[in-house]
Amino acid sequence: QVQLVESGGGLVQVGGSLRLSCVASGLTLESYVMAWFRQAPGKEREFVAAIGWSGFMTYYADSVKGRFTISRDNAKNMVYLQMNNLKPEDTAVYYCAADLTRIIATTTQPYDYWGQGTQVTVSS
Repeated sequence: QVQLVESGGGLVQVGGSLRLSCVASGLTLESYVMAWFRQAPGKEREFVAAIGWSGFMTYYADSVKGRFTISRDNAKNMVYLQMNNLKPEDTAVYYCAADLTRIIATTTQPYDYWGQGTQVTVSS
């Protein structure tokens, strides 16, 4: 049974930091491209960051580049998203996703598995 579970969300002030975690079970994490997406109320789910199966290739949305860092620990079946200098526009539910294609995609369709999401709220 494949399962992705996110954690680490919460309420922070503008300029603060959060570290999101995603633990995977039921799959061989090293075979998957892993990504983070986010969705604000009334908006489409949007790409945030992705990391290749080796962990060396990363890609970020323009809106978070320079502020967020994605990383993975295949031995622990974990994926992380370090979020620094948070802005109110970052407020959303953040989702962990896995894609067996091993090609980084910025759309939701290629991703095979999704977590339940964790809420991030950035207040002024």
